[in-house]
Amino acid sequence: MKILSLLALALSLVASNAAAKDGRVVLVTLDGLRWQEVFRGAETALAEDPTYVEDRKAVKAAYLDPADRKAALMPFLHEVVAKQGVLIGDRDSGSCARVTNDQWFSYPGYNEILTGRPDPAIKSNDPNPNANVTVLEWLIRQPGFEGKVAAFTSWNVFTAIINAERSGVPVDVGMPRPKARNAVEAHLERMQAQTPRIWPTVRFDVFTHNYALQALKRDRPRMVYIAYGETDDFAHEGHYGLTLDAARRTDGFLRELWSTLQADKAYAGKTTLIVTTDHGRGSGAKKGDWKGHGKVLWPRSDETWIAVIGPGVKAGLSRTPDCAGADQVAATALSALGLDWQAFDPKTGPPLPIFEDPR
Repeated sequence: MKILSLLALALSLVASNAAAKDGRVVLVTLDGLRWQEVFRGAETALAEDPTYVEDRKAVKAAYLDPADRKAALMPFLHEVVAKQGVLIGDRDSGSCARVTNDQWFSYPGYNEILTGRPDPAIKSNDPNPNANVTVLEWLIRQPGFEGKVAAFTSWNVFTAIINAERSGVPVDVGMPRPKARNAVEAHLERMQAQTPRIWPTVRFDVFTHNYALQALKRDRPRMVYIAYGETDDFAHEGHYGLTLDAARRTDGFLRELWSTLQADKAYAGKTTLIVTTDHGRGSGAKKGDWKGHGKVLWPRSDETWIAVIGPGVKAGLSRTPDCAGADQVAATALSALGLDWQAFDPKTGPPLPIFEDPR
């Protein structure tokens, strides 16, 4: 029995190493989604406040009445990822994740996630071309990744964050778009053009999601970045009910992504899904602090969360020895791809210690 167990372990490690050498990564961010909602579910004080929720009866039935509020809000994260992969950041249980930059808002957060280190020179969300090289830009220049790296984002500032012009990474941010390559994309293009835009710089996540799905099925890229935005935009406007709806809808997007990847021979057993956020939010209900984030006015909005599922990931891991940093995401993605993260940048944060075998 002991020999069989050792043999099974050895075969598992061989399969894991093989997957890493031919790995794929889908990196996803949910803008500004608090760890409090991820791990506690809907907050009663906010969900029952008419200032923040118009249809309190519907919100109560969907998010407050269920015995397991966190699973009611984000079932895929808790029923699949937390059991088969890693879900870090539940501070109520002693787990910790955070951004390491000193700004605690979007551009600095995304730069840190994508480059592996904070940049103190980035102090605004202005769409200035990023001087730093992201992991996407580095990868697209590596053998085997030419034409196999892509980004799909709801916020149009990602064109600058990823520095699309210099990097050569295709960044789909909405309109205008390249000419539709099939009937599904043509349909999406018509719907996107005919849909009202609430925010001038952000498109609805449903379009970001479905364009990314089309690319995965058609082009089979090895590294894909998908950035959803509604969880932050609705929160800034004080729509707590819509923020909850956006979180649950995006959790459904994650489930569809994962099932699509597992149904495709090019991805099944080779793909690591990494999900995180660019910053946290304030926690005060009475003053509306939950709507904002940033170091100056919203303490603790550096608190975040990270989820990972894929080959070789330690099933059920809920914490790391040290507080997990957003600066470790880039190296973790490279490790999942079977690449030397130090070749990208030896000063970046190291990979999260979440894999069964050292990488």
